[in-house]
Amino acid sequence: MTGTPVDQRDLVARVERLPLSRPHFGLLFQGGLGYTFDGMDGAVVAFILPAAAAVFALSRPEQGLLASSTLMGFLIGALAAGLLGDRIGRRRVMMYALALYAVASLIAAFAPNWPVLLAFRIIAGVGTGAESAIIAPFLSEFVPSRYRGRYIGSLAGFFAYGFVLAALLGYFLVPPFEHGWRIVQVITALPILMLLWWRRALPESPRYLLAKGRVSEAEAVVSRLEGRVLRATGRPLPEPRPEVRTADPVGDSAGQGWRAVVWLWRGALARQTATTWALWFSITFAYYGFFTFIPSLLISQGLTISKSFGYAIGIYLAQIPGYYSAAFVSERLDRKWTIGAYLTGGALSALLLANADGNTQLLVFGMLLSFFMNGTYACLYSYTPEVYPTAVRATGMGAASSFGRIGGILSPLIIGGAYASLGFSGVFALTCGVLAIGVLAVLTLGVSTTGRTLEDITAETTGY
Repeated sequence: MTGTPVDQRDLVARVERLPLSRPHFGLLFQGGLGYTFDGMDGAVVAFILPAAAAVFALSRPEQGLLASSTLMGFLIGALAAGLLGDRIGRRRVMMYALALYAVASLIAAFAPNWPVLLAFRIIAGVGTGAESAIIAPFLSEFVPSRYRGRYIGSLAGFFAYGFVLAALLGYFLVPPFEHGWRIVQVITALPILMLLWWRRALPESPRYLLAKGRVSEAEAVVSRLEGRVLRATGRPLPEPRPEVRTADPVGDSAGQGWRAVVWLWRGALARQTATTWALWFSITFAYYGFFTFIPSLLISQGLTISKSFGYAIGIYLAQIPGYYSAAFVSERLDRKWTIGAYLTGGALSALLLANADGNTQLLVFGMLLSFFMNGTYACLYSYTPEVYPTAVRATGMGAASSFGRIGGILSPLIIGGAYASLGFSGVFALTCGVLAIGVLAVLTLGVSTTGRTLEDITAETTGY
């Protein structure tokens, strides 16, 4: 078939009518593996830090820089991926990001000195940040609206597997072996082999192709997807629903590069940008406050389990039901209300953790905190791409994620400075107050997205 205006209007409806089947799960698995290795690469720094600090005789400030290296790179990578994803395509950015972080991890594994290690840990963070920001908007453009929340929420759940893998590698390889911290980084570079698979199997987003006016390419992608779904289900495909909105009212009018970031704050869309940025900042500030700085406060209270392998595994394992429960709840409660509920659950869990009496309570309340905080992330990865038009969807996701990382960088600094004056309970209250800002933002300014096409949501968020 050749691309015509009629085909262009029909393509989105054809994607929307498809049942969720093996081809969609295949895309989910491919993107999910990317998130697994992103999570592993980001978490593994905490486990290699003590060994690397001993090898290179790092001072406390140098150790702090190394601990923050992934976040610094993540900030750059997320924003760059958004800008490039809307310019050169989602698929290409995914592959470039994967190659960048794998190669950088490999070089870091053989770092001869501290500056080389730091530099390439930051570069690896650029790659993981880029992948994390681009995979969710990429896959959201393939999924029918009725499945999108649970699908993207389940995608985000793959991060948890990466954290668990990092803990296992850190525990079983780093202490027993002299060069264990190098071996772990070599293992994190192995995903470069996925490039052979992605290059052959990953299609470009049909919605992106339509936004670029590449209608015939979009039609070819949709036709291949329809054929694969037909073979997988063995049943005739449903007829496209005529009431589905099939045109993005923005098209490719938002511009490229930094103009696209400015466009995010233009007109009615500024409200959703303010909402997503507030959400990403508040949850990332709180997340890194709770799980980076709080363990040292707990040790000062005599609760040494917070440094144990069992505590770390418990916290990481609790992420898995957190991600998947939120993914399914969000399809029934709506994304914005699920975010508000899980953020509230996280705040209550933090207050319980602040008043934990003994190691058992510490572990239980810490796992509850991990459950709710990561459940919020599952919804956030679904919600953020939904509220932006196709032309700036990757930019919107990347900019919000990047802004959130500023919260992650500032959190230990602000909490550390506030501890002297506010005390143990005070820093928990401060962090919960930041979470409350996110709750208020999404509940008062956010839009409902469950069960709606991306084009329909765009019409509301842009006012077009």
